[in-house]
Amino acid sequence: MGSSSQPGPAAPAEPGLTHLLRTLQSRLDTAQGTASRIHGLLEAVLVVGCDLDLDQALRHIVDAAVTLVDAEYGALGVIGEDQKLSRFIPVGIEQERIERIGPLPSGHGLLGELIRHPEPLRLAEISQHPSSYGFPEHHPPMHSFLGVPIRVRDRVFGNLYLAEKRGGAEFDAEDETVLEALAVAAGVAIDNARLYTQARLSGRWLAATAEVTNLLLSGSSQQEVFDLLIARAADIAGADLTVVALPSSDGRSLEVGVAVGLDAEVHRGLVLPTEGSFVGAAVRTGGLVATADVRKDPRITAGPPRWAGLGPAVAVPIGTATGGVRGVLMLARAEGKPAFGPEESTPLAGFAGQAAVAMELAERRRDSEQVALLEERDRIARDLHDLAIQRLFATGMTLQGATRFIEHPEASERVLRAIDDLDETVRTIRSSIFGLRAKDRGPVAHGLRGRVVAAVDRAAAGLGFAPALRMDGLLDLRVPPPVADALVAVLEEALSNVVRHARAHRVDVDLSVDGELSLTVTDDGVGLPEGGPRSGLANLAERAQRLDGSFRAGAGPDGGTRLVWRVPLPAPGRGTPRAGS
Repeated sequence: MGSSSQPGPAAPAEPGLTHLLRTLQSRLDTAQGTASRIHGLLEAVLVVGCDLDLDQALRHIVDAAVTLVDAEYGALGVIGEDQKLSRFIPVGIEQERIERIGPLPSGHGLLGELIRHPEPLRLAEISQHPSSYGFPEHHPPMHSFLGVPIRVRDRVFGNLYLAEKRGGAEFDAEDETVLEALAVAAGVAIDNARLYTQARLSGRWLAATAEVTNLLLSGSSQQEVFDLLIARAADIAGADLTVVALPSSDGRSLEVGVAVGLDAEVHRGLVLPTEGSFVGAAVRTGGLVATADVRKDPRITAGPPRWAGLGPAVAVPIGTATGGVRGVLMLARAEGKPAFGPEESTPLAGFAGQAAVAMELAERRRDSEQVALLEERDRIARDLHDLAIQRLFATGMTLQGATRFIEHPEASERVLRAIDDLDETVRTIRSSIFGLRAKDRGPVAHGLRGRVVAAVDRAAAGLGFAPALRMDGLLDLRVPPPVADALVAVLEEALSNVVRHARAHRVDVDLSVDGELSLTVTDDGVGLPEGGPRSGLANLAERAQRLDGSFRAGAGPDGGTRLVWRVPLPAPGRGTPRAGS
């Protein structure tokens, strides 16, 4: 019998099983990691989608991106109209270091690469990319990089930037996929937040417009309407400075008549040329103009820098019914703040229309009041001439006839003085009648008042602001032509000295007639130099001496310089009333 052979012992299966178990475990880990990332992505989408405030939404997007791809640093850059970064929101760098680094990026180098080519960009080493040119001082070292664009309705809104994968690893394709998915959700969230913001702003603009309309219909003054317009525009648009600039009579310049907010006293009274200024650009184009930095706007080519401390600005013309321009409404934000978006600046055109209506109604009201005032002046002048003067004249004639019956010398002298007083009273009333009937011929009138106003207006162009002017007394009636000519020459010389030497921010001109002609010019500039040339002041003193007057120059009450020029005036003539006088 043959015996059957038994099979040998089986080969150990441990190595193959171990490999299989490890592979299975790896795939389970991968699946678990993928599920975890999907769960994290869903959470991030929910968190981001719940934000209706745009600023909060942008911040949450960056925070979610850093967490999802396990990056040390992240940022979201918003692309402005000039294809540069108008906003930059960093995460992972403490505020102290951000301040030490300096200004936030504007979109050059590697960050600008995504602006020029809005496609995902993944790098193992930032420094090896051709567009990279290093980091500024105090910037933390960064090597790996991942960036994806954020699109809102097929338009690139901005970019997500991630740097320095934790653990020294590189960003992989899965990181890129997750970040792209987050960017899609971010685009929807940003669009919702912008629509919500726009709807909320539109409601506030409508409410403000209704408030202005009610104020107009109530017959309020132009200043009250302007105050409300400025307050509401600044509040709704988040402006730090609001100004209204009004055009000059020749249309070649604009004067800031109203300024409220940041350094308002510096801007109030500024005279800006129509050609070469930001507000002038709104006049020339007839529409809204905006800039991300008013200090560096290329449309500003004339005059010294005027907008220190300010950044984004928007200006819109205030039109007229005939298509002209009554003024310009300008809003500006402080340096470093975000630029005005379309949802903030577009409603300004309609709001400026309300300002135009306010000015139109105010002008019509002023015209009506002026007509009524002139009619009342004519009535008063007729009554004075027909009643008061005739009675005074009759009284004077009676007294004059009665003097021959007065034998006492002292009584006769008193009656004669009374007649002279009546004569002076008649002259004063006639001057008042002339003033009442004199029609307003504007600042270019030929009288002394008009010449003084014209001289001050000419000086405003060189000063950059309008001097304060106060006049008192019958200047056109009491001042003889030679004295008037000397006074205008003195005023022009004094203002010219302020323009050339004082570096002043305020100038006050006071002119009065009360027995003598007195001119005072005060500025808040650097004052008179010790031992400096004073040939111009000598000319002013010489003009005063020729007219038996006086002149002195010295420090003003609050610094600067104060000039006082005085000359005596001839007393009004005296005599007895005569027939027909």
